Amino acid sequence: MTAPLAGCGTGCTSATEAATALPAGVSVAVTQLRSDVADRQVEVQVHNGSDEAIEIGAVSLDDPRFAAPATRVVDRTSTLAPGRTVNVRVQLADVVCDGTATPGATVTFAYTQGDRAGTASAAAGEVFPFLDALHRRECVAARTAAAADVTWSAFTPSDAGAPASLELSIVPRSGAAAAVVLADVRETNLLTFDGVAGGILPLDVTVGGDDQNARTIALPLRPARRPGGQARHRIHPRRGGRRRTRPVHARRRRRAARPDPRVGRRLVRLRLRLALGLR
Repeated sequence: MTAPLAGCGTGCTSATEAATALPAGVSVAVTQLRSDVADRQVEVQVHNGSDEAIEIGAVSLDDPRFAAPATRVVDRTSTLAPGRTVNVRVQLADVVCDGTATPGATVTFAYTQGDRAGTASAAAGEVFPFLDALHRRECVAARTAAAADVTWSAFTPSDAGAPASLELSIVPRSGAAAAVVLADVRETNLLTFDGVAGGILPLDVTVGGDDQNARTIALPLRPARRPGGQARHRIHPRRGGRRRTRPVHARRRRRAARPDPRVGRRLVRLRLRLALGLR
């Protein structure tokens, strides 16, 4: 599951030996930052609550919801002084979607502390719940990909005050036995759609199975607005020849609500973070 501790000298214990309980005062947890999501990575958080420094080498995260243990992205050794915490980024394996996996994450790491060296293992809680949702989301995406190719295929910019158009392309896969329902599209904190209610734009489109018809759905896209009517971000077309965005809360004066700014290609390329609601 893990490799020997990097930089281990003569007499050190190999990380492949039987794992023991965590050293006294050391605790582990699992978390995920926004920057980890796109690369399918999570972070093993190790806290040294003891009175002695500890070196953390090879790290792995084992969870039955994934096909193999997640291993450390950067091969290195982390030194934790007493009271310090380190987040070790690990790379997730493919999800297991057969419905038999029992949730539960176990962290294993190689360590050296004083004249002691070995491998420790323990169940790890989540800093905030996210693994179940991640697993479900990826299994739904896998089932959807088996039934159809679902992509954002085209974008048409808008004039000021008018919605832009974002096209959702659905092409069923020939021979796919199972059908999938595209339930809805969710707005983001920066972009929304005409017809959204409670942050959700219903679709209720069935693809795959007996329905083998390709289709394109044009969605009216707008900048999201605050309750007071102001767009959360505006586009500044003249800023040294570059398009830039500035948060509304950075403005010093309160101004009356204005028409939606023009939705351009650069805004969508930089800010579009859409999630299909699938069931």
